[in-house]
This record gives sequence, C-alpha cells and structure tokens, in this order.
Amino acid sequence: MPKQSTLARLPVTVELIERRIYLIRGQKVMLDSDLAGLYQVQTKQLNQAVKRNLDRFPADFMFRLSAGETVALNRSQSVTGSQKHRDPRLVPYAFTEHGVAMLSSVLNSPRAVQMNIFIIRVFMKLREALATHKDLARKIEQVEAKQEDHAIMLALVVKDIDALATHVKTEFKKLREPRRRKARIGFLANEK
Repeated sequence: MPKQSTLARLPVTVELIERRIYLIRGQKVMLDSDLAGLYQVQTKQLNQAVKRNLDRFPADFMFRLSAGETVALNRSQSVTGSQKHRDPRLVPYAFTEHGVAMLSSVLNSPRAVQMNIFIIRVFMKLREALATHKDLARKIEQVEAKQEDHAIMLALVVKDIDALATHVKTEFKKLREPRRRKARIGFLANEK
C-alpha cells in the first residue's frame, strides 16, 4: 500500500485536521489559510489557483465568509498562525468537503494530492462519528420513553399498594376489635 506509507510520512495528525474543521452556516468547512498551511503554500497562491478555476467551485463547494463571521470565528476559536499575516480587509474563503476534494485538481503538487486524501478521510471519519452519535441519541430517547412508561406504571402500582394497605389496615382493625352483637332487649313482634 504505497498510499499509506506516503500518508505516514506527512507530519499531520487526524486531530490537527479535526481542529481546523469549523461549523459555519451549518456546514463543516476548512478555511483557505488552514488549507494553505497544510499544503505548504501561501494563502495567496491557493486563492489565486482557485480564482483561475472558479467554475470548479460552485457555492456549495466554497464561499467567502462575511466580515461578521470572520470576527466571530476569530473570537470563538483560536485561528492558526497563518491567519495573523492575512490582510485584515480580506475575509477568508471556506471550503466544504467537496471543495477540498476539488482543490486536488487545482493544486497539482504531490503534497496537495496526499493532503486532500487525508483530509477527505478525516471528513468521512467525522461523518461516521456523527452518524454514531445520532444512533446513540435515538437509543437514549427510546430508553427515556421507556423510562417514562415505567415511571407511570410504577406510580400506578404504588397507588394500588397504598389503597391495598389502607384496606388491609381497616380489615385488621375489624379483626382486632370484633363487633359483638348485643342482644336486643325488648319485645319482638312477628310481622306477618
């Protein structure tokens, strides 16, 4: 498997890639500066290659962040060092999984091709993890529903036990203090 040995030589870990995948506009994306760092090219070079091939990057493959999204991203997450040197007037491009895959056709270096394979595998791993979490969440909801049913049944059983206990107490009282019939005193008339 020559591809595995090539990947093994890349000084990049799965965790490093995962930390560079952001959730923006409900999509998992990677920023141009992070991708440029992984491909070992300047962000400007990456963006120029993309601009020369804009027809390969529709809106669902790549989009430009708004200024507000950029500010929010800088505040909420530690942005990589390559972001510091970017012209603050330029907002970054965000590439979806498909956009990252398309970058391999735009950047022809062996490193870019191998990094794309690696990044796509990380996206697939995240998708599988998300599916596992959805299955787990569904199972937890099922257990919670069963637990609610059991709680209702248990409440009914407790209510029945309380009623039975009250009934048993009254019966025990009757047994302890038997009612004696007192003989009637007086005249009994036969009614016919």
